[in-house]
Amino acid sequence: MAGVVVWAVVVGYRGNAVSRALHRLLFAAETIVLTLIVVVGMQTFVAQPYRVEHESMMDTLQDGEMVLVDKLSPRLGSLSRGDIVVFEPPPREDDDGSPFIKRVIGLPGELVSLRDGMVLIDGIALDESGYIYQDQPTLPTDIISAWEVPEGQVFVLGDHRIDSTDSRMGWLGTVPFERVIGRAAARYWPAEAAAVLSAPDYPELRSAAAGSGDQPPITQASIARP
Repeated sequence: MAGVVVWAVVVGYRGNAVSRALHRLLFAAETIVLTLIVVVGMQTFVAQPYRVEHESMMDTLQDGEMVLVDKLSPRLGSLSRGDIVVFEPPPREDDDGSPFIKRVIGLPGELVSLRDGMVLIDGIALDESGYIYQDQPTLPTDIISAWEVPEGQVFVLGDHRIDSTDSRMGWLGTVPFERVIGRAAARYWPAEAAAVLSAPDYPELRSAAAGSGDQPPITQASIARP
């Protein structure tokens, strides 16, 4: 009889041990699944890393650097002139569809024109000395040198003006809001080059508007999505 009792105790102990082990495994599995859901959700709706390729954004961004793309604030708020954005280019034959990264220059309803190597917004020259690579001139890449930015789209340029595929190209043109993945908010790799990526102020536009007595030009473009 005593042997039966001992056997039952041993079996019960082992059963409890197995139950505890299964509980721990289930807890670990739930934790992993929840973590994956959070990570996927973050990359889908909030932020995701992006590796800069090519040299079209030099010297602001170098080939191979990593930036954190803010996907939430453009959806909920706005894009400002000077923001660096990541977007999907139109599909092309023999193109892998990799996202582009450029700077927002023209906003909906504006006239963007190129004259004497400068960019003009509604006839006002932009001061882009803070980011254009080696003070390069901004020249047309086609016969067109002026663009009216449609509603719901932005005009983008690379900082390396003579080595950038951007809105000057006929096949690319202005970028619809729905193709914008997000705004490059910060550079985080390499660590020694980590920095917040903020948009320039462009005071010349405000000064020109104040001098003419007109309302200040639009400086933001809503990209809220349904």
